[in-house]
Amino acid sequence: MKWEQKFGIVTLSLPIALVVVWVLYEIFGMCINHITTKEQTNTLRTNLESEISDIGIIRVYSETGNTSGTGNHVDCLSSIIFSTEMQQTEIEDCMSKYYVFDEWSCYVNKTDDGYYIICINTSAPFANNIEGH
Repeated sequence: MKWEQKFGIVTLSLPIALVVVWVLYEIFGMCINHITTKEQTNTLRTNLESEISDIGIIRVYSETGNTSGTGNHVDCLSSIIFSTEMQQTEIEDCMSKYYVFDEWSCYVNKTDDGYYIICINTSAPFANNIEGH
């Protein structure tokens, strides 16, 4: 095969190879983002259970994606609904060694049912992943 033919084949194959690499990178980023969210949720649950002796976990929820609906980015959202006899300020005080409560990315609220919900929302490692669009 002449060198012109080899050059032509490589030139035509290069865009396909670049698309394949890009798709694999996006899939890799999605997997890492989901693993990070799961780890964040498990850590939140462990921290709650270690600090609140009478905790009763009602529901655990996590989401990976554009949770705020603004911009093109990926977030890791973890939320846990739980019951306890502690007050909201006591919960924030005992959890403040792990988290900074700022009413947006980390907060505790009391629900209408008398339970508490704690939410943690952080940026994903691959924040510009296709999953955030």
